[in-house]
Amino acid sequence: MRSSGVGVSRAGASARHRYRMLAAEHRWERRAMRAVVACAAGVVAAGVGVWWAGVVVAVLVFVGHAAYARYKPGPVTNWRRGAHAERRTGRRLARLDPAGFHVLHDRVLPDGSTPAANLDHLVVGLTGIYAIASRRLRLGARMRAERRRLWVGRRPVGGVGSVAARAADSVAELLSQEVGYDVHVTPMVVVHGARVARVGVQQGAVLFHAAGAIPRAIASEPVIYTSAQVAAIAAVAEKHLPSMMETLVRD
Repeated sequence: MRSSGVGVSRAGASARHRYRMLAAEHRWERRAMRAVVACAAGVVAAGVGVWWAGVVVAVLVFVGHAAYARYKPGPVTNWRRGAHAERRTGRRLARLDPAGFHVLHDRVLPDGSTPAANLDHLVVGLTGIYAIASRRLRLGARMRAERRRLWVGRRPVGGVGSVAARAADSVAELLSQEVGYDVHVTPMVVVHGARVARVGVQQGAVLFHAAGAIPRAIASEPVIYTSAQVAAIAAVAEKHLPSMMETLVRD
């Protein structure tokens, strides 16, 4: 993946770290249980039919149980999918011209009330500054904003844009203090899975775009900063928004 700008960190690094930690808990107990269940099913099948039927059943049960454990709803699956979505967004953002855009990933938010509060992606570029959250929503469902609510298919979803909005406000306050003039940060959500209109969806101040459209959506906005301003703001962001993984490892 081509890197853009200074201080590029790995997209989804902390989410993947949390996924691996959760997945490692009781791993051997789960594997032992899976093997016992598969063997028991195989013995029963062999007793009822022929010996090779027992082998086939045992293998199918083992594989089926492993697939269920990997994809069943829960924190482990959520962290894995979140990390995957962030990495995909990172690959899309890497298509921005590095001469005019600096991209930071997985950064600790300033003065966060929770140690785990982080910003998935920050883009500092000629067309503005964007605080970006990556979200995976229901596959194939259409996203729309209606009646002051955000809908994915027939279901309303709440809180999807609030994380990006709070992060944008927090980053804007920090950058404005450090550079000495007002800096506006646009909150944005990159949507994976759900269908989003080509021009995006807007709810309040938050912009929602499909992952494939995000480089064009950012690069096509009017230029508001000079290259020198972009470099200066990016350097401040790099200094004051440390990598989430560095914080996790240090703690």
